[in-house]
Amino acid sequence: MAISSSLPQDRRAWAEWAAILLVFVLHGAWPVPEVNEPYYLGKAIHFWNPGWVGEDFFLDSSDTHTVFYLSIGWLSLLLPPTAMAWSGRLMVWGLMAWAWQRLSWAVLPRPWWSVLSAALLVCLNERCHMAGEWIVGGVEAKGLAFVAMFLGLEALVRGRWNLVWTLFGLSAMFHVLVGGWAVVAAAFAWLLFAGESFGRKRPEGDTADRAAPSGGEAADDGAVPSLRAMLPGLLLGGLLSLPGLIPSLMLTWNVDSETVRQANIIYVYHRLPHHLDPLSFPEHFVRRFMLLSLLWTVLAWQLRRVAGQRRMAAFVLGSLLLAAVGAAIALFGRGDPGTTAGLLRFYWFRTSDVAVPLAVALGGTARLAVGLRRGSEWGGAPIGELHPAAVRIAGSIALGVAIFHVGGYALLRTQPVVPRADRLPAYGSWKLACRWIADEENVPADARFLTPRLNQTFKWYTARSEVVTMKDIPQDAHSIVAWWARLEDVYGTGSRDPYERWHRCLADVEPQRLRRLGEKYDAQYVLTFVRPPLPMLRVYANRVYAVYQLEGELPAADEQNIPPDHSDERGPGEP
Repeated sequence: MAISSSLPQDRRAWAEWAAILLVFVLHGAWPVPEVNEPYYLGKAIHFWNPGWVGEDFFLDSSDTHTVFYLSIGWLSLLLPPTAMAWSGRLMVWGLMAWAWQRLSWAVLPRPWWSVLSAALLVCLNERCHMAGEWIVGGVEAKGLAFVAMFLGLEALVRGRWNLVWTLFGLSAMFHVLVGGWAVVAAAFAWLLFAGESFGRKRPEGDTADRAAPSGGEAADDGAVPSLRAMLPGLLLGGLLSLPGLIPSLMLTWNVDSETVRQANIIYVYHRLPHHLDPLSFPEHFVRRFMLLSLLWTVLAWQLRRVAGQRRMAAFVLGSLLLAAVGAAIALFGRGDPGTTAGLLRFYWFRTSDVAVPLAVALGGTARLAVGLRRGSEWGGAPIGELHPAAVRIAGSIALGVAIFHVGGYALLRTQPVVPRADRLPAYGSWKLACRWIADEENVPADARFLTPRLNQTFKWYTARSEVVTMKDIPQDAHSIVAWWARLEDVYGTGSRDPYERWHRCLADVEPQRLRRLGEKYDAQYVLTFVRPPLPMLRVYANRVYAVYQLEGELPAADEQNIPPDHSDERGPGEP
């Protein structure tokens, strides 16, 4: 409070926004590229410049997040990929900090509490998710969708229902599932309270701006408008969602049912079970999420008389019901994997992974703020008074968790670490091999490679095409089936044992098969581990990786002739 009194209102607001942004930066500032950035930003760069990694199977597949590509991809015309990623991150995080500040003030209009709630948000989301959903991180479509979702939740708390549908439609424009499930959860909230409010003669939003007598959220009697009154917002939100919805619908447009069935099974059970199939979630992920949901239940019950918090609680409950539906589909649908996968592919657990930590962060800080003032009312509604000792303990825990999480990342940011998208051994050697490939004096710009199955950054570092990788799954049904066929063709061993399904590396594949694959997929080079050596023309090698040309064969006596070690640097943590 002393800080806020020494600053004019506009300067205080900017300082508070900057503090929230700092929390997000410390939490999300992993080295570029982050896990999904080569995937999303690679598509965005290729969208604006088709000559960047031309004729690549993944990059040439259907574009789903067109609005995101239009919003971010133009930066690639001015900046190299790494600078583009950092610029995109700062833009998204800045918008997200602004949206979070607005949402937090809608719940608790008191200075600086939004900073604490932001720290709790990223901490609880990272440490208590169930299905791997994250909010603050690398640049991808859902980051901008979460900005619009936060603004929509602000409107929900304030009871401005037409604005709710408009903003959730905007969220769906960037990412159809983020915004679409938000619409469903908000519709549940409206249905839950509409019956008790239809008879009230209060214009929408009329009480939303009245000052709360206790310093809490704006006074609000909880009334909701009729469906007819919400038609403008519903129509505008629906129109805004179309640029995100139509490309998603076209992914299976005019595709035969068997291909769609195969694509769904591949997508859910082979590529993304950690996000989509609850029976594949680690048990401790489920337990910790359930504990957080229990904490939310306690908070929601205490705040049930506050109109805005009732709406927020109904939204969270709607997200949990979506997760319950997803769990039921997985549990009772195992006998028909095609149909079950066709339903599970819609990310039933995404919204609850965000909504529960969000509600705990906001509700918890608001309850704590009222308790510190020895208040028993919030927004004119009785919520009960907490014992001073309980308030001090809860406040110490919340502050300690926030400081531990953000402070830990602040220390980590001073240390050199490997980008999380780089999961292959020997980061320094991998970068050196990619740097050599990126030089047109060594490898033509239109060359195509067979690369390690689990690599995620080859195109990012080299701007060269590759046949297929595990990470780069397309989105349309035809391409998903073709992608899986390529994976099995290039890396498959033919074994049905899931632990023996893939070759350890391409150096374990028979040279004749590699040549046939090169002819089939028009690939001229192989990038793999330097050992075991391949009886092919080796054009580059360092201590870990080697590049072979798929045409030409060395004499047997030269097969062990490893070129001089080019690896004159090491990556972070590499011996």
